[in-house]
Amino acid sequence: MELKNKNLNTPITIVSIAIPALVALLFVLPKPDLHPGFDIRILPLFHAILNTTTAVLLLASLYFIKNKYVKAHKTANLIAVALSAIFLLSYVTYHALAPETRFGDIDHNGVLDMAEKAALGGIRYFYYFLLLTHILLAGIIVPLVLFTLLRGFQNDVPRHRKIARITWPLWFYVAVTGVIVYIMISPYYH
Repeated sequence: MELKNKNLNTPITIVSIAIPALVALLFVLPKPDLHPGFDIRILPLFHAILNTTTAVLLLASLYFIKNKYVKAHKTANLIAVALSAIFLLSYVTYHALAPETRFGDIDHNGVLDMAEKAALGGIRYFYYFLLLTHILLAGIIVPLVLFTLLRGFQNDVPRHRKIARITWPLWFYVAVTGVIVYIMISPYYH
C-alpha cells in the first residue's frame, strides 16, 4: 500500500475525536437491556491481558528498533495496534452493558460510604491519579499512534522517529496503568 503522498490527517483527526466522544457517551447514556450470550464480567480481565500483551509488544518493538530489526519492529507495532483496536471494541461493549464499578465499594451498592473511604485510606488518591492520567493519556494516544504509524508506512523515518519518541512512552504508560487500574479495582467488580 503506497501511503507516501496520501494526506490522511483529516481521517486520523476524525477518528481521534470520534473515539473519545464515543467512550464519553458510554458514561452518560442509559445502559441497554442486552444480553450478549456470555458473562461480560470476564471482559475486564481480558482488557488487562490485552494491555499486558501490548506493553510487552511495545518493549519488544523498542528492543527491535534499537537493534535495527526493522521488520520485527513493524510487526510488533502492528500487533500492538491490532490488540489496541480489539481492546477498544471490547471496552466499549463492556461499558455499554455493565453497571458502574466504584473503587472501594465493598458492598456493591454503588455508594462509597465513610467506612469504605476510611478503609481505603490514601490509596484512593493513588488509584484516582492513575485512573485520571490513564484516561486522559488514552485519549491523547489515539492520534499519536495513528500519526506515528502513518509516518512509518510513509517511510518518513525522521518524522516517524520524532513522533515515536513521544508516542512510545505515553502508549506504554497507558498500557501499564490499564493493568494496574484493573488489579486495583478488580475486587470491587459485581
